[in-house]
Amino acid sequence: MSVYTVVDANDLNEFLQNYDVGTLASFEGISAGIENTNYFVNTEHNGIQKQFVLTIFEHHSFDELPYFLNIMAFMAEHQIPTAHPVATRSNDYLQPLKSKPAALVARLTGSGVETPSVTQCTVMGESLAKFHLAGADFSEHRANDRDLSWMKNTFELIASHLPEDEQILIQEELNFQSQVDWKHLPAGVIHADLFCDNALFDGDELSGIIDLYYACNSVFLYDLAVMVNDWCRAQTENVDQISFDANKVETMLQAYQLIRPLTSEEQAAWPAALRLAALRFFLSRLKDKHIPREGEMTQIKDPNVFKTILKIHQLH
Repeated sequence: MSVYTVVDANDLNEFLQNYDVGTLASFEGISAGIENTNYFVNTEHNGIQKQFVLTIFEHHSFDELPYFLNIMAFMAEHQIPTAHPVATRSNDYLQPLKSKPAALVARLTGSGVETPSVTQCTVMGESLAKFHLAGADFSEHRANDRDLSWMKNTFELIASHLPEDEQILIQEELNFQSQVDWKHLPAGVIHADLFCDNALFDGDELSGIIDLYYACNSVFLYDLAVMVNDWCRAQTENVDQISFDANKVETMLQAYQLIRPLTSEEQAAWPAALRLAALRFFLSRLKDKHIPREGEMTQIKDPNVFKTILKIHQLH
């Protein structure tokens, strides 16, 4: 959610004419996140203030994006708290802005979580399981574009920038993951990026799951591992001292399984899933660090967080 594409009031006024949301009142860029350009957009409609998030997609084409927006709408309409896209006057969720695809979605209340509580971990475990079950009725399909093949290609792209210890660590993990058979595990629609900053809370109540722009059809267990790796860490400022809060891990897994119990095959594959989830974000953060994209407001996250997490999971 960095700002790579700069827009002004004239751009937004023209863009908003295609929606029945009123007139532009104010807007500001959002610096959190790293993939797309996002703005908070406030309008006034018949004397009522309305709040939205405008997303300008920096990497996806018009053809790719209906899946993401349709899944957001689908989940919102099936009692999963997600931001519903706003349809244009011609009943589309997408339209161009600065020659790029863009969408307007309802702005949810609440804020991201920096230090999740045990209760919030419980809520997220339940919510992800419900998300997975709800997706069974979603008819569209999209392959995971951050799969093991992407990881191998990304490693080849950045290997020359990495110190020897990181090259060895990643290559050994790629070799290990290449031997894991994921095809027999339960799969369906996953979020694939459900970090703490992609869920909004009012206290301990979940108000929304956001940023579904990595959503795809893949293994449920991987999605759960992505979430555990971020939500269940013990609090520390030192990346070399990262550890996991066993109570949060157990609570999140139990809450998930009350809704969708893990199969015996999933339980056996759990350590590998934690490793795969750590590898994926270690590689993406390394790529952002060594081959950065230009933006007016950008945030590059520390890859060493997931370097440490990967090592932890390898040891255990």
